[in-house]
Amino acid sequence: MGSEGTFQVASTKMGNTGKATILALGKAFPHQLVMQDYLVDGYFRDTNCDDPDLKRKLARLCKTTTVKTRYVVMSEEILKKYPELALEGIPTLTQRLDICNKAVTQMAIEASQDCIKKWGRPVSEITHLVYVSSSEARLPGGDLYLARGLGLGPKTQRVLLYFVGCSGGVAGLRVAKDLAENNPGSRILLATSETTIIGYKPPSADRPYDLVGVALFGDGAGAMIIGSDPIPGKEKPLFELHTAHQQFLPGTEKTIDGRLTEEGISFKLARELPQIIEDHVEGFCDEFMKEVGLDHKEYNKMFWAVHPGGPAILNRMEKQLDLLPEKLNASRRALMDYGNASSNTIVYVLEYMIEESSKMKMKEEDKGDGEWGLILAFGPGISFEGILAKNLAV
Repeated sequence: MGSEGTFQVASTKMGNTGKATILALGKAFPHQLVMQDYLVDGYFRDTNCDDPDLKRKLARLCKTTTVKTRYVVMSEEILKKYPELALEGIPTLTQRLDICNKAVTQMAIEASQDCIKKWGRPVSEITHLVYVSSSEARLPGGDLYLARGLGLGPKTQRVLLYFVGCSGGVAGLRVAKDLAENNPGSRILLATSETTIIGYKPPSADRPYDLVGVALFGDGAGAMIIGSDPIPGKEKPLFELHTAHQQFLPGTEKTIDGRLTEEGISFKLARELPQIIEDHVEGFCDEFMKEVGLDHKEYNKMFWAVHPGGPAILNRMEKQLDLLPEKLNASRRALMDYGNASSNTIVYVLEYMIEESSKMKMKEEDKGDGEWGLILAFGPGISFEGILAKNLAV
């Protein structure tokens, strides 16, 4: 597990220490909105399945996920053009990639444009691009297609992170932080984009996890601009990023097991995943607590921007760390409104975090120096990604 060492805890409202800051956030979604209350009937109709047991199981899962709405690329038009996607045992990887490669690029362009508009500076000032997706596969990669779609210059330096799963958003942020701090004056665009079509399948009793995915996952894209030393009057830092850690847990490689096959991507998720995260999250977080001089039990003095892999993971974290319920509000809201959108979701969590912080600031006196907290995600490996940050919206 890497570390950048210790640092002095001082006022860093305008990022004057050279630490990387998040300067803007953006998001985009496909046009198809799915209401969770109507998902079961629609999914079984589209896949021509009438198994009552599987239907009841999916209905139960849809309630336990706490998801209310999601956006998806899948549509009636796509199923009419590619009816084989709803059939069992048909090689469809080529068709899926044709859909996914185009869809994730379009969503990534729209999310990046939204982010750049909020940033308020010209696209020509972006020096680096970090692109994250577990929903496409091609050469050249989606980073090049995104750069072309945005009109980035040919000398823009690109980093591509493929198949990192749910931890991809924070992994990309860790990479962007390193780029920003080691390239003075740079401005990094981090873009994430995901669609579930890469793994869309008809229901099957032999693949119980597929139903969990149907009830939980959503599509979309996210974007951030990251840079050090924000320009006063021109840039408004939202979060200052201090220390980043990545850690994998030996012997857990099969806990999240994803494979790209001729029928698309297939996942197997071990039941013990929430328990494994619960068992190790405290030790992982304590590494950060020491750096801000907090006791390992003072978790409620920090903010928590956690990728909502599912309600069980959030519930276990809340219990293990004895967090106040409101500490995970932003994560629960993102899960409710967008589902688990894989690498994108941390962008939605951070947006809600800023919204809630702004409301708090209006009600209370300005704290002036921001609030320490953690940006966390868990993915295949099992890999823990974490960044110690300061919320400057407080």
